Amino acid sequence: MTNKEEYIRLCAEREDIPVFMQPWWLDAVCAGKEWDVLITRENLGNQEFAKILGAMPYLIRKKWGMRYIVMPQQTQQGGILIFDDRQQGDLALGDTRIATAVCQDIQRQLQEMNLCYYYQQYIPGSSCPGIMQGLGMKVKERVTYRIDDLRDMNKVVDSFSKNKKRQLQKALALKVERNMNIEAFYSFHRACTEEKKYSISYSREFLLVLERKAARAKQCEAIGVRTMDGELCAAAFLVWDKQYLYYLIPCYSERFKDSGAGALLALEAIKLAREKEVKFDFEGSMNRGIANHYKQFGSKGETYYSVEKLYKWWFWFALIWNKIRNLKYGI
Repeated sequence: MTNKEEYIRLCAEREDIPVFMQPWWLDAVCAGKEWDVLITRENLGNQEFAKILGAMPYLIRKKWGMRYIVMPQQTQQGGILIFDDRQQGDLALGDTRIATAVCQDIQRQLQEMNLCYYYQQYIPGSSCPGIMQGLGMKVKERVTYRIDDLRDMNKVVDSFSKNKKRQLQKALALKVERNMNIEAFYSFHRACTEEKKYSISYSREFLLVLERKAARAKQCEAIGVRTMDGELCAAAFLVWDKQYLYYLIPCYSERFKDSGAGALLALEAIKLAREKEVKFDFEGSMNRGIANHYKQFGSKGETYYSVEKLYKWWFWFALIWNKIRNLKYGI
């Protein structure tokens, strides 16, 4: 049995795997590319059937003879999962000794892959980035914004800023659309990006594959906000797992920026999270303006970390070229 097959079997037995690290998600966001898994077992061996202590699913890219690991599109979380049953199923933490041993073994396997570059964003609360930093990798702090207590929606709305409450008052003239058609969502998002003079970051085919697999797993929904005349003002594509609902792809038309549609869209997404009995994650942003927008909904910052390693110094030129082209993932 391959590592990938072992990981698929393991995920089928557990309900705590984050949506971004589930096999069906990786199949969707890595369509046409190659994803695999590094696994560490008891005694740090690779003997089949030994207990799995840690796993790291990854997207491997190959270009111009270079091999590198990066995050797939629309994927917030990755990195190493620690499977320590003594930690009540906490995939992020685990016994320090176990986590250290797993990270050391994963790092050894990465070095054996003859990579040019490695980059992943680890799940919030993971002890692995600190360990990987001690092993010579570069670690950078990132922040996502979350609302964990959704038991009382009145309290949730009370925590909104005065500005967001005013916007919700304006939005009384708007209506919400649930289970929005995914083709209509993509067309609207593309139109929104064209209004702002930049290109959409993913293809129609990418979204159709992702939506199809997520819908089959019953872990997604697109929602929209329209005027009473039916014009679309804002929309969002949402995904969830057993812990969080993620505000994965929100988009807003500049024509309706003063309508309150953005505030209503976020509120409806938060309500859906409550309906699903999970917490809410705005899916992070290092953009100061977007972060401030999310904080006005009473969300709290949650730190997570990216882990990076440049194995071949000359690959730095490819990274610079990638930034010049303003590409976020996958070079």
